[in-house]
Amino acid sequence: MTTQNRFVAETRVQVRYAETDAMGIVHHASYIVYFEEGRSNYIRQRGRSYADFEREGYYLAVTEVNARYVQAAVYDQILRVRCWVEQMRSRGLTFAYEILDDKDRLMVRGYSKHVCLDKAGKVAVIPEAWRLWDK
Repeated sequence: MTTQNRFVAETRVQVRYAETDAMGIVHHASYIVYFEEGRSNYIRQRGRSYADFEREGYYLAVTEVNARYVQAAVYDQILRVRCWVEQMRSRGLTFAYEILDDKDRLMVRGYSKHVCLDKAGKVAVIPEAWRLWDK
């Protein structure tokens, strides 16, 4: 995964108590929620919203998620979710993520793959205006 010549959105999150385990360490599933928040913010920073995409009759269904945990985050810690489009195809795309702490230490790296569906649930071509996300 590389951010070279790509638009990268950054989203700040503060770890909530409900996102941690009994030791105060962020539960592994919470990072997937952070990925989603980063992805939603990426779309907003590109001038639209995912709600716009749905209003146009499309959905992005997750087909695969990967997270590589490097260092544990803890309750009340401030994290930065970096998100970019790693790959764009006609019917699907891959978002990449890095989650860093306030000292720029890598906590988690990952990606999510998505396929575009229409309202009937059939695979569809991503509308051209939305395919510009990776530029």
